[in-house]
Amino acid sequence: MTHPTRRPARCRWTGLPPAAGAAVMAAGILSVGLHLTGHEVLSAAALAIAALLWLVLAGTLAARLVRDRGRFRAEADTPAALTAVAATTVLGARVSLLGRQTAAAALLALAAALWPVLLLNVVRRWKRRMPGAVFLVCVATQGLAVLAAVLAAALHLDWLARAALAAFCLGLVLYGVARARFDVREVVRGAGDQWVAGGALAICALTASRLTASPVWTDTVHTALRTATLVTLTLSLAWYVLLLAAELHLWRPHYDIRRWATVFPLGMTATACLSAAGPTGVGWLGRLGEVLLWIAVGAWLLTFAAFLGARRAARRHG
Repeated sequence: MTHPTRRPARCRWTGLPPAAGAAVMAAGILSVGLHLTGHEVLSAAALAIAALLWLVLAGTLAARLVRDRGRFRAEADTPAALTAVAATTVLGARVSLLGRQTAAAALLALAAALWPVLLLNVVRRWKRRMPGAVFLVCVATQGLAVLAAVLAAALHLDWLARAALAAFCLGLVLYGVARARFDVREVVRGAGDQWVAGGALAICALTASRLTASPVWTDTVHTALRTATLVTLTLSLAWYVLLLAAELHLWRPHYDIRRWATVFPLGMTATACLSAAGPTGVGWLGRLGEVLLWIAVGAWLLTFAAFLGARRAARRHG
């Protein structure tokens, strides 16, 4: 007979929803932004958190696959499942910046293997008026493009840069399709993942900036990529202002796991500005990115504090 004290541990291990992957994405992108601004100690701490959470979630998915395949299949059909791909690529991009290209390539291969399976499952079950998680089809695809672009630059692989460009273009198409499915009422009433509407454009801008910086692209293509960087970044900043105004209009301080999907777009917008400043020649984007980065760090700390408060409240209520 199973000892009764073992059941809670098993429930904790298999109980995390796919949306928890946004916590990995949030810590990972903050690590990238902090690295770009020279805050290496804080960047390393954020990377350690992202890596630990990634391992926990990987173990959770493996345990669920073995013990509860029905739930595993059901959750694999939801947009939140694509956080597995996006989180892996964000972690891989940061690992590549450490010079660990073999590990980054392994993470890219893993994400690329998961991506088509999860993407097809999600798209086949799309509905009308979906929450902000619908934009994860774009985020996951652009995550592959970013990591491929970073590795292409580090390893001088032109074919990988071309693959990154193809993924970037596909991600833009998927953003348009997701926008048609997005319920705009979520801007006001969303639980946190409505911010992915802007974060998806920010990661498009990050990809475009990485491609713009690549020596593979010259003349017309280079100009088009620079334009795409500035356009997508401008649109993401417009979403930022709109969503922030909606948050201030209807303040919701209580914790929800989808709030990590707010922190990630904040960090991604900051990182996109930092990354775009050099390749586009618009220097003030770097200064804007630094300001937005500290806002994102503050949002991470507030969300973590809310998480701890929710845990304490849950313990008090048994």
